[in-house]
Amino acid sequence: MKPVTEREIRTSFVNCSKGEANRLPMPRDLAGQPWPDLDFLGWSDGSAPDRSYLVTEHQGRLVGITLRSSAQRRSILQNTMCSLCQTTHPGNGVSLLTARKAGPATREHHSVGVYMCTDLACSLYVRGKKVPEVGGRFEESWTLEELIERTQVRVTAFVEKVVG
Repeated sequence: MKPVTEREIRTSFVNCSKGEANRLPMPRDLAGQPWPDLDFLGWSDGSAPDRSYLVTEHQGRLVGITLRSSAQRRSILQNTMCSLCQTTHPGNGVSLLTARKAGPATREHHSVGVYMCTDLACSLYVRGKKVPEVGGRFEESWTLEELIERTQVRVTAFVEKVVG
């Protein structure tokens, strides 16, 4: 992913109003993000733990999506796998994140969801730049490039469901 500015992020959101987008908290240390290793920029809202945000390049433009997480609390003994990067995490390390669909479907409260790493660091897990505390990644015979492509395809599929 190429580096983006706060203004580009705020204008990219497709499933909230312009006013809501202007009030969203921005990720910390935007300039210090590992841009070459990101398939998308994801961050959580520090003041509202059930809210997260995802920004990615899609069909030649930047697309931002507001997400909500489920309030379900899982046992530390139960592992769940992220459907984007295939990393397993115990407890609440994976959450069902839902997004209102963009366009007219937003007003009708239609939404889509995906089980995703709660910390939104899928890109870093795939590349081995971040390791889950417990759980992990299954050893796969795919190359790093194939794993990255699989993650990108799954992110794109989710974004397409949101933008309709």
